[in-house]
Amino acid sequence: MGCCDTPGLMPIDTAINKMLESITPISQTRTVALDEAIGHVLSADICSPMNVPPFDNSAMDGYAVRACDLEKSSQMPVVGKSFAGQPYDGEWPQGSCIRIMTGAQIPTGCDVVIMQEQAQVSGDMIDFSQALPVKAKQNIRPIGDDITQGALVLPKGHRLTTRDIPLIATLGIPMVPVYHKPKVAFFSTGDELKPLGAELKAGEIYDSNRYGIKVMLEKFGCEAIDLGVIPDDKSLLKQAFQQAQEQADVVITSGGVSVGEADYTKEILDELGEIGFWKIAMKPGKPFAFGHLLATNERQQALFCGLPGNPVSAMLTFYILVQPLLAKLAGNSEWKAQPNIPAISKTPFKKAPGRTDYQRGIYSINEQGQIEVSTTGNQSSGAFRSMSIANCFVVLEQERGRVDVGETVKIQLFSPNFY
Repeated sequence: MGCCDTPGLMPIDTAINKMLESITPISQTRTVALDEAIGHVLSADICSPMNVPPFDNSAMDGYAVRACDLEKSSQMPVVGKSFAGQPYDGEWPQGSCIRIMTGAQIPTGCDVVIMQEQAQVSGDMIDFSQALPVKAKQNIRPIGDDITQGALVLPKGHRLTTRDIPLIATLGIPMVPVYHKPKVAFFSTGDELKPLGAELKAGEIYDSNRYGIKVMLEKFGCEAIDLGVIPDDKSLLKQAFQQAQEQADVVITSGGVSVGEADYTKEILDELGEIGFWKIAMKPGKPFAFGHLLATNERQQALFCGLPGNPVSAMLTFYILVQPLLAKLAGNSEWKAQPNIPAISKTPFKKAPGRTDYQRGIYSINEQGQIEVSTTGNQSSGAFRSMSIANCFVVLEQERGRVDVGETVKIQLFSPNFY
């Protein structure tokens, strides 16, 4: 008896664990320029080659003084200026001050910076009486205050974000070591699917899944290879699988994984690879398939994920099931699924026991500071409008039934990659 004929549905956590157990992360590395590194996963730790800041500098626009001089007089003449990139390097007589700007290097001997708002210009003198008493190192950012030389800045396995790029630039590092991005080939299946802009005939619809899959792959840091729409023809589908395997680490299809007469995916996988599992205890998205396209002399082994054809089901199964797979494959050791948090239901949620249900919801915070959630309405797996207006999933447990107003449910906020 094959996995597709086994009665019962596999729990989501079991399915994810089975996938992760079968994945070996990509080990090939490369070095990329910093301005091309966004979205890559680090293949080695990044440690700081320098102190940041590299010198004591001023946290304020104001005046550099010696605390001992203030003990003698609260009024001093200005003998020079220290600007960012133009430090003061002249003689600094006792009983005088130096005009200094934010970020400028602290002159030797200075142990206090008085902000300009606390200083009064009185003829040729600066009066600091309003600033007294002062504290040692006041308004001075010491060398290495942010990062010390040799400190671990970003660990191996970290996926580089927008915030990381200027951080690395601060260290003067122009090139970074990264893993190769996973290559993912994907295509849609079905005679009914037509390209955007085409005139639809009876029974035809536009192919939308590829557009969502491509965006999610790219936002997740993968190299996306779009193979288009493949009609329900076994020979053409087999050619598409072989072409995908030649180019990619992962092959993703949408459609063709249910039990219809024209669904050839199982037959092709039996010929080219092996099926790990087929049916998941989730709604929408039960007909999700996972397996391997086995290596031959000409082709590398590739992972296979078969997404359902309905648009909401395809996006949901990618979000819940494919993302952790891609994270491990990419070497992203820090990736975690969004946590489930409690919320109060503002509307009923229709639910039957048997599958974990990911309904589309809209959460808000009420006047008491409590998180509330309401349904987006139509929860059909083909109703993508309700996905578009949602800002969270309402995660209803496998054995849970109908939810009434006022009950506590769990919600999962969308991750940044989903916006």
